Amino acid sequence: MKILIMGFTKIKYMPYMNFYLNNIDKANHEVHILYWNRDLQSEDLHKYRGCTFHEFKCYQEDDVSKLSKVTSFAKYRKFAKDVLTNGKFDFIFILHSLTGVLVADVLKKHYRDKYIFDYRDSTYEGFAPFKKVVASITRNANATFVSSDAFRRFLPEDCSENIYTSHNLLLDSLEHRDEKTLLGISSDKIRIAFWGFIRHEEINKEIIRKIAGDNRFELHYYGREQQVALALKQYVKDIDAENVFFHGEYTPEQRYDFVRNTDIIHNIYCDGNTMLAMGNKYYDGIIFKVPQLCMTNSFMAKMVTRYGIGFECSPTDKDFTDKIYDYYTKIAPEEFSLNCDIELQRVLREYEAGKEIIQKSISRCETNDKS
Repeated sequence: MKILIMGFTKIKYMPYMNFYLNNIDKANHEVHILYWNRDLQSEDLHKYRGCTFHEFKCYQEDDVSKLSKVTSFAKYRKFAKDVLTNGKFDFIFILHSLTGVLVADVLKKHYRDKYIFDYRDSTYEGFAPFKKVVASITRNANATFVSSDAFRRFLPEDCSENIYTSHNLLLDSLEHRDEKTLLGISSDKIRIAFWGFIRHEEINKEIIRKIAGDNRFELHYYGREQQVALALKQYVKDIDAENVFFHGEYTPEQRYDFVRNTDIIHNIYCDGNTMLAMGNKYYDGIIFKVPQLCMTNSFMAKMVTRYGIGFECSPTDKDFTDKIYDYYTKIAPEEFSLNCDIELQRVLREYEAGKEIIQKSISRCETNDKS
């Protein structure tokens, strides 16, 4: 079979792609990957040897207005449509709702029941036509995965039996579970660390302001630095914050190094989509056994509270840092470690069930093609 994985950004920013790629028998299938090189910088693709790449090159900053992205989206649609039309693929993985929406007409015409839809972003769901197209994509899919159970509310109820949960789990991380426990570096400060794409300027300014005024803590940011990160770095200079640090872009493997210097994960986000999402750092927390901070009333806050693996809080609270200090100093290490183990096992059970769905979907499509 000829299989295409369609993404909406650079490969290194789509770790969730591996959930699907790792469950394709690459020895018996021809695998193609379509991705968007948004910063026009090359990336290391050596571990994807044997795959055929379709690179869409077009500069586009992520943290800018939706309207300013329209031209880039149109160019991406043209590129992706050409690949789909000319490629004559047997099965497709659609990563991200926007990816699917931009080529929905091609999917409906040529690939009905021949794709898996990966839904992980509700940003545009307030736009009725967008929601209608997403519903159509879901109904015509062989199977749909959501990266957060909170996203199920946006998908058609009549498709519920064909919607499954995926997890942004980097399996390589499991080999480094004891990184913090065995190799952790102690400090007289409580080190709070964020890693990933740095955004949400206002809420992070509030966090920085509160941490800067409390010498019990340090705040570290790891991640590529675009508009928001640059503004935050300037804010740190403006308020002369000596305990806030920016470390720049990193590779997934470098997480194993800086997790040794992390006491609490900053997993606080504040917009309509991220309040419902499940971020990569949630999984890092339970794998590396590091407590995490999540935004009050978010879905992740609900999860960390339920499983005893983190703390729900709001940076706007006057006693924000006092609450964090009180939480952290009262953690019972053995109980916390056990809670992480229990939650990780739950996640791994769902992960394994998802693998079976992927393999069955491909096999079913292969059987239909032969009949």
